[in-house]
Amino acid sequence: MTANPLEKQLIELKDMLAVMTKSMASLQASLDAANAREEEHLRKEKLLQEQVAYLTNKLYGSSSEKHKAPIDGQLSIFDELETEAATLDSGDCDVPADEEYETVSFTRKKKITQEEKFANLPVEERIIELPEDQRICETCGTELTYVGKEFLRRELSFIPAKVKIVEIYSATYECRKCKKETGIPHIVKSRDGHYHMIHGMASASTIAWVLYQKYCNSIPLYRQEKDWKLYGCDLSRATMANWIIMNALDYFKPMCDFFSRHIVSRSHAMADETPVQVLKEKDRDASSKSYMWVFRTGEFLDKQAIVYKYAPTRSGRIAADFFRGFHGYLMCDGFSGYNAVDSEIKRTGCFAHARRYLLDAVPKKDQMDLTIPAIQGAAYINKLFDLEKKIHSTARSRDEIKKRRLKSEKPVLDALWEWLDQQEPMKGTKFHKAVTYLRNQKPYLELYLEDGYCSFSNNASERCCKDFVVGRKNWLFSDSAKGADASAYAYSVIQTAKANGVNVYHYLCFLLDNAPTSTRTDEELEKLAPWNQAVKDEILERELRASQGSTSTN
Repeated sequence: MTANPLEKQLIELKDMLAVMTKSMASLQASLDAANAREEEHLRKEKLLQEQVAYLTNKLYGSSSEKHKAPIDGQLSIFDELETEAATLDSGDCDVPADEEYETVSFTRKKKITQEEKFANLPVEERIIELPEDQRICETCGTELTYVGKEFLRRELSFIPAKVKIVEIYSATYECRKCKKETGIPHIVKSRDGHYHMIHGMASASTIAWVLYQKYCNSIPLYRQEKDWKLYGCDLSRATMANWIIMNALDYFKPMCDFFSRHIVSRSHAMADETPVQVLKEKDRDASSKSYMWVFRTGEFLDKQAIVYKYAPTRSGRIAADFFRGFHGYLMCDGFSGYNAVDSEIKRTGCFAHARRYLLDAVPKKDQMDLTIPAIQGAAYINKLFDLEKKIHSTARSRDEIKKRRLKSEKPVLDALWEWLDQQEPMKGTKFHKAVTYLRNQKPYLELYLEDGYCSFSNNASERCCKDFVVGRKNWLFSDSAKGADASAYAYSVIQTAKANGVNVYHYLCFLLDNAPTSTRTDEELEKLAPWNQAVKDEILERELRASQGSTSTN
């Protein structure tokens, strides 16, 4: 039966509509795919722009993490908080709340006078005498009489170092009576009480100077070699390297082991690590990355000890082995390797690292724009740093620090976590990395409130790493693992001396004179530690003798 023309037309229209619907669905799918690709391209472009801005800032920007002061007239997100804090009642604290915030002022440091700068230097007066032929009065011809002196100027004079050979002999005595009566004399020889040699003909003062130049002044041995030639001494870098390695392994290692036991026995500790290259290491490439670990006592404790430890890897077992038996608070960054330490150790997080991640997410041109979330997060942490500075400048005890932290810093910390919960950063961005770090580290970051001696940041450990990094930029690498170990021992002794306010060079001389070995007990090594008052007195005496020009015979 032939279909009605209208029915045919209706069928054709339906078929056309189906084709058009299918075509529209295909076009919509293509459009959605194009939009998705565009969004992905825009996201990647934003990430690349952020990466370029970050690397440009790292290359040309300031390396300081100090935050800029607010612009005059600009509102701060903490104005209201500071107003309330100033009116808080002090509660159990001995110092009133208004003193906590108002008595601390940070003014420009007073300019130091020349007398203050050079107060510890000896003074030599040099009088310019009048020539003999001018000591006659031009008027009457009478001989002039000295009546006084007039100050002309003050000069800082440098006396170059001198190198000399000291030949040490033992005096020999005999009993003539015994020789006369028996024919066999009774012989007695003098002894100086020191080792005949400290691994070579160098004295303690010479080895201490080589160590001081390399590990304090970051002068590599090939430059020191040139200096020694200026003094008339042809001393090779290989010889100096052997001095360092042999003396460090024999006499510094026992002290470093003692320092390690001291750190583990305390209530607070800190840790960090930095890369180092060792050329000749068994079963490893010369370009392989090794690590120098830094372990130290909490920065607010007395008897400061700092230990550097070389390791071929960054494995967490290095920290776990070092802190075996430690029970207390450990300040470290968010490196996952620290998860290997004993679970009983309380790990506190570093706010300096948290702030660094946030600042990395801020474009250089927008450093003062408080509408940027990363700036807001950094502002909370900056406020906490400011409060820490004020608290530690006036607090008189561990308990008082804890009470003030809970009173003034906890509200800011709570506000930071509330702000953090509201953030939804784009995945893969620097800000996403910063937010993730803060969320993962939150339990560790707020743990410092439990104890007044807990550090707020790991900056103290990072400063120790920086001293090593400055040296590494000059001498670049260690030739062998034994050399890296020797460097670690030398840095440990030097930085521990610095931390306890002891003159580094004279402490190195003192330690080499006493030559501590592994047979010494902890009680004996305690008497050689730089925090020991008797040692400090001895170092001051050595400084005084050196300033007066006396020389050592060691």
